[in-house]
This record gives sequence, C-alpha cells and structure tokens, in this order.
Amino acid sequence: MFGSDQGPWNHTFRIEHKLGPRLRVVGVIDPDTARAERVLRKKCESFVKPAYEGAVVYSSLDDYYNKKTEAGLPDPRAFFVGTPPKFRGGAEPGHNDLELQMIKYFPNVAYFIEKPVSTAPLSEVNDVVQALKKNGNIISVGYMLRYLRAVQKMKQIIHDNRLTSAAYPSIAKPAWWNKAFDQGPVIEQGTHFCDLSRYFGGDVDLDSVKAHSVEWYEKPGVLSRIPVDESIVPEDQRIPRISAAVWKYDNGAVGSFMHTVAIHGTAYDCELEVWADGYHMHLVDPYNAPTLVIRRPGDDHEERHAFTDDDPFFSEISNFIDAVEGEGNPHILSSYEDAAKTYALTWEIRTRTEKSRRVVPAP
Repeated sequence: MFGSDQGPWNHTFRIEHKLGPRLRVVGVIDPDTARAERVLRKKCESFVKPAYEGAVVYSSLDDYYNKKTEAGLPDPRAFFVGTPPKFRGGAEPGHNDLELQMIKYFPNVAYFIEKPVSTAPLSEVNDVVQALKKNGNIISVGYMLRYLRAVQKMKQIIHDNRLTSAAYPSIAKPAWWNKAFDQGPVIEQGTHFCDLSRYFGGDVDLDSVKAHSVEWYEKPGVLSRIPVDESIVPEDQRIPRISAAVWKYDNGAVGSFMHTVAIHGTAYDCELEVWADGYHMHLVDPYNAPTLVIRRPGDDHEERHAFTDDDPFFSEISNFIDAVEGEGNPHILSSYEDAAKTYALTWEIRTRTEKSRRVVPAP
C-alpha cells in the first residue's frame, strides 16, 4: 500500500489483476519486518495466496541481495519501490541512495518507483538521473494521472489539431504536516498536478517561477480543523495552507498552480485547465469521477465527456509490466528523468513561496 489511507493507492491489487496466476512475489523489503510479515500473512489468507506464499521478508536491500546470492537464486524481474521519498533518490550512502544500490546489485531489473522521486537536494537527484540513464534499465515513475483516458483525450486533441497549449484535504499523517519529513504539500501531493501541467506545457523555465503562500500564522491560515496535533510540529516546519504559483514554459506558454489544505472531508477537489487556440479543456475530479469539458473553435457549446470505470493505476502498472515482458506496444508515460523535472518544479515553488512569505509577527 502506498499513499494515505484515504486514497485508492493499492498497487498490489493492480499487479495481481494484471498477472493473475503468473504473479510470484519473491520478497518484501521493509525495515519494519513485523509489519511486512503481517501483510504477507493477510495476503496468504486470501485467494491470492499462491502469489505470496513463497515470499520472504528482508530488512534491507543488502539483506535480500546477500541471502539471494548465498542461495543461488535468480534476480527478480521487477522491483516495486514504495518507500518514503526521504529514503531514496539521493546519493547519501546508507540513507537515501536506494536507486544507486539497486543499480549496483540489480542492474538489469526493472524498477517501478513511486512519486515524488525523492526529498533530496536537486544536485543529488540529478546524479541519480544520470546513473539510471547510463544503466538503461526499464523504469516507470508513479504519476498515474497521465494514464487517465480523459488526459489522453486532451493530449489527442492537442496532437490532432497541432495546438500549443497554455496550461493552468484531509490527511492524518503527521509527517505530511511537517516539512522536515515530507517537504510540504506541493512536493508530496501537489506534485501530481505540477506533473500534469508539464505533461501538457512542456519543460518549465524555473527562473520564471513566482509564488506566494498563506502560512499557518496568518489570519486566513488559521484552520478550524487539522487532523494532527500541530503544536508538536516546529513552527518553521509547519506547512503552508495555500500555495499559489505562476510560471513560463520554455515554449512561451504560461502555467499556474494553486494548492490548498483548507477543505474538510476525505475526497480531493481537483481541476486542471488547458487553454489553446480556440480550445478550452477542463478536467474535473480526476481522482474519483473524471469528467472532461471541452469548448472547441467557433462554438460556444461545451461538450461533456464522463469517463467511468477508468483505473489509471492499473493502466500504469499494465504498461510497466508489458514493457518488462516485451509484450504489446507499452507506453511508459513518466520516466525517472522526466519525473525529476517535476520534482525540480515543486521545489522551486516551495522555495519561492518561502522567500516571499511575510515575517512571523512578534507575539
């Protein structure tokens, strides 16, 4: 399970669905071995028992590699990496250099890696990008919204009409509310929409980013409901209530982004707008009930397309597995290098909001 318990981030279900009786999980790597054992026992009590009954729990990648080598076992076909981003994507030995260790021990294995790619400094992330590019194995990063049928329809409209686009919670995890751990809501959660914006608009001129925020100590930032005890979070690590940014893409288009933690309940409220010559495409509720509203050239009428029974998580996993197995015509829509560019944009937004925020008033 990846993500918060309020979201549908059960990747194992999609893997089981895709591979069926062919799935064989050889191991689960988790420092919390007791938790991993509990998860495996639960899996083995269900109809997917054959896929998991041979799996072994390992405390670290080193532990797995050493025991696999001693036993003379073959390498796995793929790794699914769902560790928190603070432990990967960097170059600090023994702390966040997971991908570099995977290349060292398993250079020919495919990697599926959750977003964001890291919380490490951009210089370290770029080192990892270059190492993975040089190694050349199959990698997919979990920006699943790219796989929505509504998103692909938007891309098709842009392609078919040769357009150039101009784009525009309730989480009870203490780490999410502390920038020292998850690095803030833009990097951890808003990253999906920064990524979609880049998917349509292209590379961003990071020097052009302008951003502002509403902070916890400002009047609009005093929230009536916070699902954690924020008093235990250091004041300088409390997350912004609203982050708003605008930027230019390298192609001259303009993009904007707004993220807020102000709404109550468990359902996300998300929208994405793409404007082009004569076109306005409006994606509504991509997580729950994706709907695409289109206005075309020369017409004031709005088309409305509802996309039911669409599972971008499954499409993402399916394309990754097809690429690993060399089947069909798979399309991995988010490479590690591209995902690192989204990470750079989210960090730029956070940095610019922190530079522009008002000073904490004296008590």
